[in-house]
Amino acid sequence: MKNIEKKKEESRNISIYEGSATSVMSGAGDSYIVPYALVLNANNAEIGFLTSFVNLFSSFSQLYSSKLVYTHSRKKVVLFAVFMQALLWLSLIAVGFLYWQGILKNEVVLLVIIFYSIIAIFGGIANPSWFSWMGDIVPVKIRGEYFSKRNIICGLIALIVTVAASFLLDYMKNIGFLIFGFWILFGLASLGRFISLLFFTKMYEPKTKVDKKSYFTFSQFIKKAPSTNFGKFSIYVGLINLATYFASPFFLVYMLKDLNYNYVWFTLVNFSSAIFTAISLPLWGKIGDYYGNKKLLTIGAIIIPFAPLPWLIFKNPIALIFTAQIIAGFGWAAFNLAASNFIYDAVTPQRRAICVAYYTVINGVCIFIGAFLGGLFAEYVVLSWINVLLIIFLISAILRVVFSLIMIPKIKEVRNIPENKERLNFNQYINLITPRPFHDLFRGVKGSIVETSQINKISKTSKR
Repeated sequence: MKNIEKKKEESRNISIYEGSATSVMSGAGDSYIVPYALVLNANNAEIGFLTSFVNLFSSFSQLYSSKLVYTHSRKKVVLFAVFMQALLWLSLIAVGFLYWQGILKNEVVLLVIIFYSIIAIFGGIANPSWFSWMGDIVPVKIRGEYFSKRNIICGLIALIVTVAASFLLDYMKNIGFLIFGFWILFGLASLGRFISLLFFTKMYEPKTKVDKKSYFTFSQFIKKAPSTNFGKFSIYVGLINLATYFASPFFLVYMLKDLNYNYVWFTLVNFSSAIFTAISLPLWGKIGDYYGNKKLLTIGAIIIPFAPLPWLIFKNPIALIFTAQIIAGFGWAAFNLAASNFIYDAVTPQRRAICVAYYTVINGVCIFIGAFLGGLFAEYVVLSWINVLLIIFLISAILRVVFSLIMIPKIKEVRNIPENKERLNFNQYINLITPRPFHDLFRGVKGSIVETSQINKISKTSKR
């Protein structure tokens, strides 16, 4: 037993290295697939297909991959999918080489869409098995703390790689070899994924008993979703993503075309939220572990509707970084961490992979609908008195509030939270999210609450 626990602990540490290598792929590859398509002369419709359908294909691939958990080793499924992803990044270099040589110039953008979609599909194939695998490695009591730590490290590495890549592209553009810069980045993305594959081989896969009777179809899930706790949760997160992606693609357009930012400010504004996410994750991880994920989800839901609003007021990039991006970084860190850990708590290990797959499909469909409707609104609604993109941002904020007010009361906490923690959360919630308790939380949430309550007692006495 002790040997198994030691293997799990070692695998948790290895997973942080694996995630860091994957972040290299994300920062060097995923972050620059749209600019690459633009260099290959993609039009707006092709960019729309690239950004919308890729997510949809990835989501639906999990309908198939969730069944593999019942028939194959989760580790083998992940290893195969990761290997294919690493290999396919090289295909994007080959497509660019065809363009550079003047071969199939009219078809290269379509090839980019196809190959990148396949990369996303293999990512979708790996996801349910990886999620189930990690659920058996990370104990319930440390999930918030562990995943917040892992997300911080991986997020910062992705940010560093992304910013460094922007300088590389600027340099390659100045010397007239921009397309070579993209090839370097995609080669780095492939290398990062191959390194993550190596780390996966070193991770321990706990034995799990999978009962085939626990399997249920997607149609059965949809029918029961409105009446089950996990179903309501999945619908809610999907609706939030619909509201978010109604506006999300157009922040980039707004910065480049309407505010005329150069690429330095574009990169700084676009990725500054990742820094604020990293700063806030230790706080949210402690709160999620101590009070439960529904309350952390609620905190995130309260914050994220405010993220689009500063874009209606400010045009200066520094002002946007310290208003909109701080709000987005803190809010989405809480929301996403809570959503991820809620799945672990709400679903039995036997059904974890399949529930993650169905949850992802709902989100993929909602993201597609949101982006599609936002695109139609941006294309066909003409307003003479205001930039139509600002109206899209406002609508997105309103929809986030409406969906949260309707759905959050329907979702129940599934983790066993002692009553005194429930009570303290409501009475001292404001104290917990101010800077002083933020510092105290790193020394232990319980100590922070005791200290805060003592200060409150002294304060009340002195007022008397």
